[in-house]
Amino acid sequence: MSHDPARVDAVTEKVIGCAIAVHRAMGPGLLESVYRSCMAVELKAENLACEVEKRVALQYRGQDIAAGLTVDLLVEQCVIVELKAVERIHPVHLAQVITYLRLANCPAGLLLNFHTTSLRAGLRRLSHPDLYVKRHQRSAYARPGEEY
Repeated sequence: MSHDPARVDAVTEKVIGCAIAVHRAMGPGLLESVYRSCMAVELKAENLACEVEKRVALQYRGQDIAAGLTVDLLVEQCVIVELKAVERIHPVHLAQVITYLRLANCPAGLLLNFHTTSLRAGLRRLSHPDLYVKRHQRSAYARPGEEY
């Protein structure tokens, strides 16, 4: 996976733009699966490579784990996008994305909650705790792996 910070930032910004377009068109209140399908269409329209429900192989002590994990969207092999349609984001949702980033060795992630009046209120941008931190966005209040 690409870890070039400039490329990762550019892809992340494009994904956010796509999410805003989907949210404006569809509004809140739909199932996560609907937003996932709409995002795939929007990302394709923006010429971004996107894998939907991407299975990521896992190993434990050198053994393949059959369960693995499934990320909602993997964009340009560098941004994991986890979609939600919930009343509010909980710490477990943030932990889920950070874990996905670590296990998939992916530099950046977006947690997008479409069940909001404004998508910006439901957007969390996250980074792999060891690979990529956008220092100028880091807040003194951010937890490891989280940016504001």
